[in-house]
Amino acid sequence: MSLNHIRPWRNIYRRDSRKIMVGTVPVGGDAPITVQTMTNTLTTDAKATIAQVQAAAEAGADIVRVSVPDLESSKALKEIVRESQVPLVADIHFHYKRGIEAAEAGAACLRINPGNIGDEKRIKEVINAARDNNCSIRIGVNAGSLEKHLLDKYGEPTPDAMVESGLDHIKILQDNDFHEFKISCKASDVFMAAAAYQQLAEATDAPIHLGITEAGGLTSGTIKSAIGLGQLLWMGIGDTIRVSLSADPVEEVKVGYEILKSLGLRHRGVNIISCPSCARQGFDVIKTVETLEERLAHIKTPMSLSIIGCVVNGPGEALMTDVGFTGGGAGAGMVYLAGKQSHKLDNTQMVEHIVEQVEKKAAELDAAAASEIEAAK
Repeated sequence: MSLNHIRPWRNIYRRDSRKIMVGTVPVGGDAPITVQTMTNTLTTDAKATIAQVQAAAEAGADIVRVSVPDLESSKALKEIVRESQVPLVADIHFHYKRGIEAAEAGAACLRINPGNIGDEKRIKEVINAARDNNCSIRIGVNAGSLEKHLLDKYGEPTPDAMVESGLDHIKILQDNDFHEFKISCKASDVFMAAAAYQQLAEATDAPIHLGITEAGGLTSGTIKSAIGLGQLLWMGIGDTIRVSLSADPVEEVKVGYEILKSLGLRHRGVNIISCPSCARQGFDVIKTVETLEERLAHIKTPMSLSIIGCVVNGPGEALMTDVGFTGGGAGAGMVYLAGKQSHKLDNTQMVEHIVEQVEKKAAELDAAAASEIEAAK
């Protein structure tokens, strides 16, 4: 829950949901909203897949999904699981035996698509394998692969059809006394996905996995995902998210965190507040921000930095950030620390000095957090 008694208009009341475990990562309940991505390498190429999982984890991914389309992929998954520092979800389509093999290989969760996994008997076999191997399940409903009887009933993919599919498969899991599951109702259409998720949130207490499927490329997909996921998260719906982009999985993780940061739901790294720049700028804002994003990518500590080109809004923004720089005249600007004016600085020294100040502040925040943990023991 995000609560702000001073600024109540910032409050987000998260939907009550059950908490499940995906490996060592809690999902739902009072757990932080987790960020997921998916590999796009051939799973049979274990070395390349492991490298991609590790890159995603370094970017902040809590959970990574890996496709398991054939027996050879199931065999490779065992090595990938062994080398992964984050829980892995095995993505299963069409052949239920891949789900059984993935659970036995050490997957922390199985993603099954109700529209193509097979009949109830086969789903039961997958459930038993998941239970025997301490593996959770995600029911992954997708508008593009709904069951034929639902398409016949509704005439086309609709929010009602998606939710009915999801609830039917929840019943199968519950009838088999299996409760370690989460659910998604994804569509590439923002309106359809949002409507389905809102219905789903009222119909079940299961943790909800949010996503706008097949959202598009880096720019268009980011915007579509921010609109679709952002409104649902603002409503308190969603326990884990995946931004689906035709881009490097690391970019999906970055966008996911930016969406959560924008709503105050989770913070990681430096939140840079910067102006779009105009003729009043006292330095090259765009180039400076690009450089700082790259130079500060290693900072994992949640903190804020304002980079504003002139004194119109610069001082006001700097009052609310950990470190700030506002452009002035004569090739120099003002540095702000902890919201207060600190000292003037030549523009030529700006980047190095800001990196130094951010790293120093991050170390202070980390030390304070460590002290709090130690004091609580």
